[in-house]
Amino acid sequence: MSNKPAIHRQLNIKSGVLLKEHILYAKEAEEQQRTFDKLIANKAEEWDVKSAKRILEESHRMIKDSDNRLGKAVQDLRELVLRVKSQPEFAEDVELLHAEEALEEASV
Repeated sequence: MSNKPAIHRQLNIKSGVLLKEHILYAKEAEEQQRTFDKLIANKAEEWDVKSAKRILEESHRMIKDSDNRLGKAVQDLRELVLRVKSQPEFAEDVELLHAEEALEEASV
């Protein structure tokens, strides 16, 4: 007999945070790119442009880091889903379906 509440908790945690952080970093990088482009277009001071460029580069590093963590999270969730799917008490389980949807969304 499995511990269904504990497995539900794991499915919720792993599928709930799967893409959120990655999406936030991507949005931040877009915003930083607009700021950088605006500074260039307005011929801002060199210090401001360099500072904006450093921030933009850091945003891109964070995206790369979150890509790596996202890949690990997807793998962990995939393994958990496969393990749980083999248990009859999880047939038609809503939490399992949500986790599968998160995996599908992550692979797009």
